[in-house]
Amino acid sequence: MKRILLSLLALVALLPLSAQIRGNNVVVTVEPDHQDWHYELGQTAKFNVEVRRSGTLIDHVQIDYQAGPEMYQTEKKSLTLKDGTLQLKGTMKQPGFYRVDVTAHVDGKDYKGACAAAFAPGQLQPSTVMPQDFETFWQGAIKEARKTDLNPTKRLLPERCTKDVNVYEVSFQNIQPNYRTYGILCVPVKEGKYPALLRVPGAGVRPYGGDVYTASRGAITLEIGIHGIPVTMEQKVYDDVFNGALMGYWEFNMDSRDKHYYKRVVLGCIRALDYIEQYTPWNGRQMGVSGSSQGGFLTLATAALDPRITYYAPVHAALCDHTNSLRGAACGWPHYFYWNKGKGQEKQIEVSRYYDGVNFARLIRPSQKGWFSFGYCDDVVPPTTAWATYNVVKGPKEISPYQMTWHFWYQEQWDEWEQWMLDQMGI
Repeated sequence: MKRILLSLLALVALLPLSAQIRGNNVVVTVEPDHQDWHYELGQTAKFNVEVRRSGTLIDHVQIDYQAGPEMYQTEKKSLTLKDGTLQLKGTMKQPGFYRVDVTAHVDGKDYKGACAAAFAPGQLQPSTVMPQDFETFWQGAIKEARKTDLNPTKRLLPERCTKDVNVYEVSFQNIQPNYRTYGILCVPVKEGKYPALLRVPGAGVRPYGGDVYTASRGAITLEIGIHGIPVTMEQKVYDDVFNGALMGYWEFNMDSRDKHYYKRVVLGCIRALDYIEQYTPWNGRQMGVSGSSQGGFLTLATAALDPRITYYAPVHAALCDHTNSLRGAACGWPHYFYWNKGKGQEKQIEVSRYYDGVNFARLIRPSQKGWFSFGYCDDVVPPTTAWATYNVVKGPKEISPYQMTWHFWYQEQWDEWEQWMLDQMGI
């Protein structure tokens, strides 16, 4: 009896540790009347709005809503919903996304829901123009960077290793001596030659853990940082750097294609492939690249510039179609010319074309297989730009939108993403 009592006490003590906060009791849904969220031009999309608490509709709830083409919504109203429901309509005569955002005010808190209906997204075309010397500029930059020896370093991280995978922090020189790219390399313990995957990062400054899982399945993985600093320091260091010297780094030197911040970032991705080829047991056949948001852009750039890439998977790719806002349509993060419509930024507009994911997507080869995924509710990377980017790719490609996602992914989306890459590697 005493033993049973002690077990029960131990279980009670663990309950606070296992309990988790998940979601909200108040939920705002905006549901389209087409299951796939897709409509033909001129067709009317109907949206059913519901505000629920504990699964039941809330009476006399106050809401604000705005509706219209994404990033350019013109219909804005505040209402009290008698029974917690509202019906809205919208249409578009040009390809794009009609977005409805609803904010409910309940007990002093705001709860949000959204839906973006797709009107002929397969017809979307980007605005950005490819400079005539785009390829020449980038291939010249790669050639110049390779004059600097990689001069790599490699440090075992015993605490991260498993019985199947060795984990290292590595670094190598990028565009010039002493400017380094750092990353986490994971290599299967078993002797052999393996397919490879380069993981490129989303925006921000952070440490990295490496992709041990994919490596455990039988692949070499290299996850890199982009800021030229080690990727195994404590979080506070990265927070201080991000809030200090690297605050807004995506806008550094926007008026110079040679000094633009992303030049050395893109070149660092190519040098990472050089490192994999020269210093890991790569099988010389399957080489992939993948990332989300900023990493989606870097995925497109790496695939476009390097024929060693055989598969690539950009997820809600940022930095695509910067100039779309100049014609009054949704543009990609960081929305460079959205706020002031590009006034006084003629030089920046010109330079932006060398750092636009769309122009890299145009160069992707028939020998490279692509998997694209993004959310229709994403208010950071608009689906307008994601679809337009996908549409310009001429090589073999797949698209798998998860309409409900904002700037994140669902577990099912992650699982599909990972499985697709394993399939490309023959794992």
